Amino acid sequence: MRMKHFRVLFIDDEEELVTTLVERLEYRQVEAEYALGGIEGLELLKKKRFDIVVLDLKMPGMSGAVVLSNIKKTYPDIPVLLITGHGSPDEGSEEKPEGAFEY
Repeated sequence: MRMKHFRVLFIDDEEELVTTLVERLEYRQVEAEYALGGIEGLELLKKKRFDIVVLDLKMPGMSGAVVLSNIKKTYPDIPVLLITGHGSPDEGSEEKPEGAFEY
């Protein structure tokens, strides 16, 4: 029996982080790609099917919140996990952005 390929898209401006994550997932037979910004990520979504998107909330240019909004309008069934390298929010001070699967 052949297993369906699982595809992950990382959208994050930290190239060293996403290239390492993609490499580690591919080592485990998970198809993964990355985009270094929101516009590039949205373009990839137009061209390929992904099962999940891991999205940096704070990026220069188009913010993760704007990218999330665009993804949910066009691809409402794709779960989006939000990440940030800018520390964790204080408990209760910041809610999970609307449309995010997890933050």
